Amino acid sequence: MTTPPRILAIAGSDSSGGAGIQADIKTITMLGGYGMTAITAITAQNSCGVTAVEALSPEMVGAQIDACLSDIGADAVKIGMLGSPDIADVVAARLETAGLPVVFDPVMVATSGAVLADARTVAAFERLMRVSTLTTPNVPELMALGGTEAMAARNIAYLAKGGDAEGPEVEDRLVRPGQDDIVWRSPRIDTRHNHGTGCTLSSAIATCLGQGQPLEEAIAQAREFVRAALIAAPGFGAGHGPMGHQAVR
Repeated sequence: MTTPPRILAIAGSDSSGGAGIQADIKTITMLGGYGMTAITAITAQNSCGVTAVEALSPEMVGAQIDACLSDIGADAVKIGMLGSPDIADVVAARLETAGLPVVFDPVMVATSGAVLADARTVAAFERLMRVSTLTTPNVPELMALGGTEAMAARNIAYLAKGGDAEGPEVEDRLVRPGQDDIVWRSPRIDTRHNHGTGCTLSSAIATCLGQGQPLEEAIAQAREFVRAALIAAPGFGAGHGPMGHQAVR
């Protein structure tokens, strides 16, 4: 029996269980990791949208991170929804000296279209992108971050996700300073049950990195996990329903 990689997920709670911390825990567990959490915000949401958001205090978020890292420790970190620029700064301060692989999903817009980050929070993302091993913006998030030219100027590694683009294929592009891009293309899975895809992908990448996999392999395995969970979606909800994490073996 091998020791599971310790993965700290820093993100918001999704009351409906499809995204956020709940999706993180499911993904980490199904991939053989040990999941820990620092919850940044509580959301009231379901497959139809977000109806309320309440951020925790930055001090409480920092205390959760400290509690996990000072005792159990971590092999990798996933960052999702932050909730406020002050929380983003607290998270960045903790991780700048941690020396851990970090996957940052710059959550700004939910699948339902609800905006989950304001302009000050987006500005605070700069510190987090610098400390992260990989940043994983989707199409609208990449645009909000200034597009490919702005990302190139930051001199960071990022995965430009194509799930929000049009067309029969999904293209995900890994961009790293001084290296050739790596592109994955897969047939699009046509389903409305895609709530939490970004959370799941970033958690899966972090778990694979925590297992010691190289970045390219971690992304490839994480993509396959997401695709399998999409295919296994149970069909819950009237809107963008949750995926089927429980079915992926």
